[in-house]
Amino acid sequence: MDVKKIKGNTYIIDTGMSYLAFYKINETEIIMIDTGWPDELEGIIQVFETHHLKPVAIIGTHAHADHIGNNAKLKEKYGCVIAMPKEEANNCSSLMNLKMYYNTQTQSLSDIKAHYGYMVCETDIHLFKEQQSVYLNGVKFKLFPAPGHSMALTCVITPDDVAYLADALISKEVMEGYKLPFSFVLEQDLQSKQALKNLKCSYYIVTHKKVYQDISGLIEQNIDFYKTKAENVYGLITKDMTMEDILKAVVKAYDIHISTVYKYNVVFRMLRCYVEYLHETGRIKQIVDDGFVKYARC
Repeated sequence: MDVKKIKGNTYIIDTGMSYLAFYKINETEIIMIDTGWPDELEGIIQVFETHHLKPVAIIGTHAHADHIGNNAKLKEKYGCVIAMPKEEANNCSSLMNLKMYYNTQTQSLSDIKAHYGYMVCETDIHLFKEQQSVYLNGVKFKLFPAPGHSMALTCVITPDDVAYLADALISKEVMEGYKLPFSFVLEQDLQSKQALKNLKCSYYIVTHKKVYQDISGLIEQNIDFYKTKAENVYGLITKDMTMEDILKAVVKAYDIHISTVYKYNVVFRMLRCYVEYLHETGRIKQIVDDGFVKYARC
């Protein structure tokens, strides 16, 4: 893993899969923005030891596994204070809340514990959607809510005027490899991407995985990309279809291989946001046919 300076006291850790940001308070103490996958923990700790760094606080942008996967372990090891958007903090406050958030018919509580138990962690400071900034260890970070990809994803701007966008946007390179990118509520996600045009900073860090000085073009590319994926799903709804029917059509069209229940749930959650978006925007409607909920073109 490499450490790269972006501007002033703002740095990133390149884990290979993502960029995790941190802000240096002094020569040794840092404030992290997101903590990455559990599989990355050993490498992250090695970075701290190599560069003589100690995380004293963490800002979590949203409660997805690749962003807060090491919160609990780092808090246990270093005594970090954790700040997160309230809704996101609630999601990972217990296994029961994680089960409610993932909301699948095929995952028991023990399944949630096996796959996501490491996400459970106590948050010390709740951030609210009206809140424009937060002080941690005397350092002021500006906040820019961008819900949609998750319930309350929040971009964080360091004192160096560097914005950590998390998954509010994805890079062009990631778009090229994505078959079906995830949003929690796609319509809200698109609105948040549009709102990012109002965010003016020196640099913008996209977790997966690039640093920009201008994101205006990237915003339009993201919006077009997600809308195109929705249109592709719409094109596969050729008759009255259940979610299972639509899933089968999408899996075949995109050549997605599902061999485990876990993978099934991941793909199902990814697809659901597009079906809901098509429903919310009036492209399809819900009907009940012989006791089953189906989706039909309007």
